Amino acid sequence: MKTKNIIITSLLLLTTITGLTAGDAKAVAISAFDTMKFSVTKIEAKPGEKITVTLRNDGNIPKESMGHNWILLKAGVDPMAYANSAATAKAENYQPKSQAKQVLASIPILGPKESKSVTFSAPSASGSYPFVCSFPGHTAAGMKGVLLVK
Repeated sequence: MKTKNIIITSLLLLTTITGLTAGDAKAVAISAFDTMKFSVTKIEAKPGEKITVTLRNDGNIPKESMGHNWILLKAGVDPMAYANSAATAKAENYQPKSQAKQVLASIPILGPKESKSVTFSAPSASGSYPFVCSFPGHTAAGMKGVLLVK
């Protein structure tokens, strides 16, 4: 019994130190550039799969004029319609509260060399889920992609 307790305690300590668990999330690293492009435009996942997206702004232009965020939308939401609504929501960091029900996960506006992560579970329904940068003009310039759940 003592050996079993020692093994369990050791495994818990190892998990705490390394941050690893049996259900580790799929890691997706995305760079955002001053050219208004994401380095990753397609993410594939299984229904319910845990995903951690890390966005890094690899640009040099100040946040006020070239910030980048990452917004994952529900299937069927028009990315341009969301982006157009977001363009007028500067006070809400280009994430309009009126559209909050359309968002599944998000990373806020980042300045040069900043990075942030979000962990979420892929939707349980198969389909295409668009993601965008909602900073004004960025979605229209092609700063968008899709999470494919299958």
